[in-house]
Amino acid sequence: MPPRKIAVLAFDHISPFHLSVPCLVFENRAGQPEHELWICAAESAPAGGLRTTAGFTVQTSLTLADAVQADVLIVPSWRDPDECPPAAMLDAVRAARARGATVVGLCLGAFVLAEAGILDGHEAATHWSAVEKFSRRYPHVKLRPDVLYQDADEGRLVTSAGTAAGLDCCLHLLRRWHGADVANLVARRLVAAPHRQGGQAQYIEQPLHDAPGGDRLSDLLNWVAAHPSEPHTLDSLAGRAAMSRRNFTRRFRDLTGTTVGQWLLGQRLAYAQRLLETTHQSVETVAQQAGFGSAASLRQHFSQAYRTSPSAYRALFARV
Repeated sequence: MPPRKIAVLAFDHISPFHLSVPCLVFENRAGQPEHELWICAAESAPAGGLRTTAGFTVQTSLTLADAVQADVLIVPSWRDPDECPPAAMLDAVRAARARGATVVGLCLGAFVLAEAGILDGHEAATHWSAVEKFSRRYPHVKLRPDVLYQDADEGRLVTSAGTAAGLDCCLHLLRRWHGADVANLVARRLVAAPHRQGGQAQYIEQPLHDAPGGDRLSDLLNWVAAHPSEPHTLDSLAGRAAMSRRNFTRRFRDLTGTTVGQWLLGQRLAYAQRLLETTHQSVETVAQQAGFGSAASLRQHFSQAYRTSPSAYRALFARV
C-alpha cells in the first residue's frame, strides 16, 4: 500500500531548498494523493526556531518521536559532512528502519543514513562533491558515485545526489507509490522533467549549449520520445542526426549521461506505464505501441525494472 505518513527532518542551519523539495512533491493539492506530511525537528531549536542557511527560521511542534512513527522518513540533507549527526537523530533513523519504514537520504542526508549504519552492504548515492569523503568514512556502503538516485533493499532504502536530484528522487518515489500519471501531473506543476532515470549521470562536463550538435540531439530525443514504436537503432538515430556512429554515441552520452540503449528502454517503459494506467488496451497492444515488439518482451523488461508484471501494475494504478 502507498504510504500515508511522510516525515521530513528539519535541523538547525538547514538549506531551505532541500527542505522544500519533499514538501513540494508530497504536499496535498487537488488531483494529488493525500499524504500526512510532517516536518519534524531533528534537534532542539534555538530561541525563535530552527535557523536556515537563508537567514529565516522554521518552527514545528513535531519532534523525532513523531518522525519514527511515519511510514516514510526523509532526511533532506545534512549541514556538514564533517559533523556527526546528533545521537538522537541517528537513533530515530535506526528506529524507523527497524519498524519497516522507508528511509530516504537526499543529498548529504545519505551521510546521516550511513552514520546510523543502515546503509552497510547496500548501494547508495550522494552529492558528487562528497563521494571521496563518503567512501573513506563508510567503506561498507556500496557507493555509486555517478548516479542521480539509488534504491536499495527493494525500495526501502533510497538515497540521492544533490539539489535537483532530490527532486528526481521524490518524483521517482511518487511514481512508484501512485503511478506515472500522478508523477507526471506533479512534475508538470513543478515544471520539472517527469522522469529521469536513477542511473543517469549527476552532471555533464561540457555545457550543452556550447557543444556542436547539442540542439540537434535535443530535437532528436524529443522526436524519439514521441515515436517509441519506431524500430530505433543506434545506426538509424545516428543517421537521422547526420552524425557518424562514433560521434553520435559520444555526444549522446554527453547529453544524457547514459547509453542509447538504456535511455531508449527507459522511454519505452515510461510510455508503457502511461498506456497501462490510462487505456484499456491489451498488454500485447501496449507492447507494440511502446516499441517492445511483443508482450513477452514487455513483461521481461517491466519485471526487471519494477519487480511486477504489466497486468499487476495496471490493476494497482489504472485510472480508467
